[in-house]
Amino acid sequence: MLSASSAPIIEATLPVVGDHLEAISGVFYQSMIGENPELLNLFSRSAQATGEQRSALAGAVAAYADRLLHGEPESHLVERIAQRHCALGIRPAQYTMVGRYLLGAVKQVLGDAVTPPVAAAWDEVYWLFAAQLIGREARLYAEAGVDGSDPWRRYTVANKILEAQDTVSFVLTPADGRPVPAFAPGQYVTVAADLPGDGTQLRQYSLSQASTGGTLRITVRRVPGGAVSGYLHDTVAAGDTLRISQPFGDLTLRPGDDPLLLISAGVGITPMASILEHVARTQPAREVIAVHADRSPDRHPLRVDMSATGARLRSFRSLVWYQQALPAAEPDTYAGRVDLDRVPVHPDADVYLCGPVPFMQGVRAGLHLRGIPDDRIHYEVFGSEQWRRPVPVAV
Repeated sequence: MLSASSAPIIEATLPVVGDHLEAISGVFYQSMIGENPELLNLFSRSAQATGEQRSALAGAVAAYADRLLHGEPESHLVERIAQRHCALGIRPAQYTMVGRYLLGAVKQVLGDAVTPPVAAAWDEVYWLFAAQLIGREARLYAEAGVDGSDPWRRYTVANKILEAQDTVSFVLTPADGRPVPAFAPGQYVTVAADLPGDGTQLRQYSLSQASTGGTLRITVRRVPGGAVSGYLHDTVAAGDTLRISQPFGDLTLRPGDDPLLLISAGVGITPMASILEHVARTQPAREVIAVHADRSPDRHPLRVDMSATGARLRSFRSLVWYQQALPAAEPDTYAGRVDLDRVPVHPDADVYLCGPVPFMQGVRAGLHLRGIPDDRIHYEVFGSEQWRRPVPVAV
């Protein structure tokens, strides 16, 4: 908990820090990576170019401070970030350096407003947060049986499958012949892509099939200008090897047998495919509704897989919305944006969301209007928007 002396300082300065997150994040990344260019490999360059990645850490610290002030459990925030850090191979020693640059950025942006007591209070918040993350990450590494300083394992591409106009799947088998790790439906792995002439870049991709014991599968949509997705699409072929992390992630299927509502947009369908396949194998009597939004039918990945898997369930329904090129006379297929009024939402449903942040915000607000409480809506957001209080958005 925050000390009694720090709590009122954080309460008074949190709105100011929140208003300047973008500037603080920009200074933080520019100074830290400028002086430590080897860290560039940890972060998506395309996400940094758009500002998405730069906002993540400062937003997470602000989110943690907000939860401390309101006495809210911060375990979900810590768990989500710890899982992601383990998939990237983050080590405890890096927290000292990150903290120095982050708090230095706060001082540079806010200037004289950062008095010694203010600096001390935010330093306390950061290290409370860091201590929880370091502890949880150590346990996750131990549970996964990997060395956090070298979390990679080589996999051979057994098959490369065209799933949609701009999306391919890679079926992976361990190059060392040892068993594939078990994983929970909804988890992801990190690919450490060795780009010719451009070093190593790390990207995280959801596992798009349930744990089979024999293979892993990732499904990758080409990102315009994306270095790693372009490399995977254009260069990597069957027979090649990739360095892959252990599976991590907390957007996983919770125990229970209540009706499931899986809602995705674009390549956000990947964890839903894994969850659906797992349920079809282990709970075929469970009621499942899958909702998906995409630009057009030819950009809809894993559609055949989802239909085939759903057919193994006693009660399954699929509803799809396309922005363009609506197929003629297809049942439960609509034009435009997802309309939750057309979705039969069970009051006791467990809901899983994956897609762009604005999409998830809109769907979440619509689910609230349908009476679904927050504790039944599961999704993952990692960025500056974490600390801000939800604002209703029309679907």
